[in-house]
Amino acid sequence: MPYNELLVQSLRNGLGLLKMTIQDMSDAELIQRPVPAANNALWQIGQTISAEAWMVNSCAGKTIIELPAGFDARYTKETSKIDDPAKLGNKADLMALFDKVRAKTADWVATLSADDLAKPAPEMLRKMCPTVGAVVFLFGDHVAMHVGQIQVLRRKLGKPILF
Repeated sequence: MPYNELLVQSLRNGLGLLKMTIQDMSDAELIQRPVPAANNALWQIGQTISAEAWMVNSCAGKTIIELPAGFDARYTKETSKIDDPAKLGNKADLMALFDKVRAKTADWVATLSADDLAKPAPEMLRKMCPTVGAVVFLFGDHVAMHVGQIQVLRRKLGKPILF
């Protein structure tokens, strides 16, 4: 199996862990912080969407993923302190957008050759991800890192342990 096909398969299945983690959580629960300095889950989901779109577009050198106007500005380091769902969105809308973003990411990755995956990543990403392939591989890790943080919130809320 070509490497990009494996990446595409992983990307298409990759949101399942996040969906399972938040399936029984309300917007009121997702806006809570597990500890005062942690980010709330709605912000984390929005930031992950924004980051993925930016990384895909940066690696492609063109707009592959277009987010709604103003979306990126809602999920910055400065907005991570916001606890107002009216400003961050809700689970249903964020996950619907994430599904669309991930589908476009997977479609783009499906077009990449081994040479494309080996190309240097954009300068801003090279320290962590030296190649386009490494950036693509990061998408799953990024979601998993946030799922781990949301799992702490699940424990705080007394939700069932999932895994």
